[in-house]
Amino acid sequence: MPSNDGPSKADQQLIDHAASHGLAITAKQLDIWRRAGLLAGNIPGGGLGRGRGSTSTPPPESFELVLALARRSGRGKRPTDLALLLFADGHPVPEATVRTAFRAAVNSPPEAVNSPPDADGDPDEQLELETRIDHVADRLAETGQTFVLVPARARRIDERIARVLGGPPEELAELDANGEPTPMTPQDASLAAVTAALGGTVSVREIGDLLRGINPGMTAHPFASLVETTQRDVPDAADLVLTDEGSLAFLPEGNASDHLYGLADTASLEELAFGWRTAQEVREWALSLCERVESELDAGQPGEAVAQWLNGRGLPSGVSVLETLRERRWSPSGCALSALLLLFQRQMYATLDELMPGCQWSVLEMPGVLAPPVRDMILTATRSQA
Repeated sequence: MPSNDGPSKADQQLIDHAASHGLAITAKQLDIWRRAGLLAGNIPGGGLGRGRGSTSTPPPESFELVLALARRSGRGKRPTDLALLLFADGHPVPEATVRTAFRAAVNSPPEAVNSPPDADGDPDEQLELETRIDHVADRLAETGQTFVLVPARARRIDERIARVLGGPPEELAELDANGEPTPMTPQDASLAAVTAALGGTVSVREIGDLLRGINPGMTAHPFASLVETTQRDVPDAADLVLTDEGSLAFLPEGNASDHLYGLADTASLEELAFGWRTAQEVREWALSLCERVESELDAGQPGEAVAQWLNGRGLPSGVSVLETLRERRWSPSGCALSALLLLFQRQMYATLDELMPGCQWSVLEMPGVLAPPVRDMILTATRSQA
C-alpha cells in the first residue's frame, strides 16, 4: 500500500521503470492492480534498523507486467478481461487470477434456468432434472428466448450461392435414409441446448435434427443421416459409445458448466493457452472463409471458397463457422469460453479413442470435416493416446 508520504521505494522502482518506457503509472494504480490480482505484491526484505522500517523489492516478473498493464489498461477494461489478454500475450499474470478469469468466462445459464420455483415456492429446493427442464421449456415459451440457428451473414451467403448455382443435385436425396426428417426449430434448439447444459441427454436423432435445422436450404442431409442411423448401420460400435436411448454414453454426467469450471481449475496453463490460441485461429479461419466466399460471389466467379463452404455446410466445420458468426463482438471472456469448450471437446475425443482405439480418425483429416485448427487440436489429442 502506498503511504501518505508517497510510494514505497519498491513501487518507485516500478514507476520509474514504466517512465523509462514512456508510460505513466502511479502508486494508486499499482495498488488497484494488486487488489485485482493482476500484479503480485512486493517481496518483504530485512529491517533497516533503528526504527527506520523495512525494505521490500518488486518480484522480477513485475517489471515486465507493469509495462503490459500500463499499455492494456483503460477506462471500462474489466480486470478479468485484462488478465485474459495479458495471459494470452504470454505475460506472467498470477496463476490464480488467470484461472478465476477463465471460470468467470463460463456463461451463466439463461434466466429461465436459474432458481426455478418448486411446488412449495422454495427456490432453494433442488428439483429433479425432468422438472427443471419442463420449467425451462415453459420459461422459454413465455419469454420468447430462442437459439439463432443460422446467423444472418450465413443465411445471406446461402441465398446468394443458391441464386448462382441453383439447388443441390437430386442425387443427394439418395444418400439420405431419413424419409421423414424433423429439422430443429430455433425453439427446439434452445430447449436442447438448455437440456444438455443442465445435464440431460441429447440423442443422435436430435443431433441429426439439429444438423438439418442449421442448413435449412438443403433438401437432403447425408451427414445428418449418417448420424441418425449409427445404431442401425454399425451396431457393434454403437454399443460402445451410445446408450440404449441413442445418447452419447462417453459424455460426463452433470451440469456442463461444472465440467468447464473443472477445466478452468485443473488444465495446465499451457493447455489453457493452447485452447485460447485455437479458439482465435478458428475465428480467424471462419471469418476469412466468409470473406473469400463473398469475394468470389461479388466477382461472379464461384470457386474454391464457395466449394469449401458447400462441402462443410452440413459438417462440423460448418458448425464452427456458424458459432463464429453468432458472436459478432467477440470479447476476451468469449474467447476464454471457446477455449474451454475446445479443451472439453478434445477431452471427449480422447475418451472416445480409449473406447474405440483408432476409431477411423482418418475421417477427421478429410477436407471440410473439421475446421483446420480444431482438426489439428483433436488429432494431437488422439495421437497422444497411441
